[in-house]
Amino acid sequence: MKPRDKTSVETEIPFHDVDALQIVWHGHYFKYLELARTALLRQRGLDAGDLIGKRYGLLVIDVGCRYVSALRYGNRIRIDAWIRDARHRISIGYEIHNLTLGRRAAKAHTVLAITDAGGRLLLETPRAIRERLSG
Repeated sequence: MKPRDKTSVETEIPFHDVDALQIVWHGHYFKYLELARTALLRQRGLDAGDLIGKRYGLLVIDVGCRYVSALRYGNRIRIDAWIRDARHRISIGYEIHNLTLGRRAAKAHTVLAITDAGGRLLLETPRAIRERLSG
């Protein structure tokens, strides 16, 4: 499935993200996903301080990443993020593209649970959030 209404973020792999072989440590990929997720939610008015934080909370409850090709120091990358589903949880899909080599580096997903302002888990995504995600 090709993502609709995706948000993209570009960056360069910094030296402090690589090991002695100049390959990105696998845990740093999640940092790159966070950059794209923040941009995606911010574009839809769901950043901390907007609707989120005042009325609702978001918690990452599931994350997965399939590594396709190694990222290295100095590579330019683009992280694409899009909403996969938002009925009960917010499911976000990602692709990390190595722009330097012209190929995909990873495919990933996160799932966010939604809480009310008191921290109670909501079993359905509130209408106000769904409207912003579909907009």
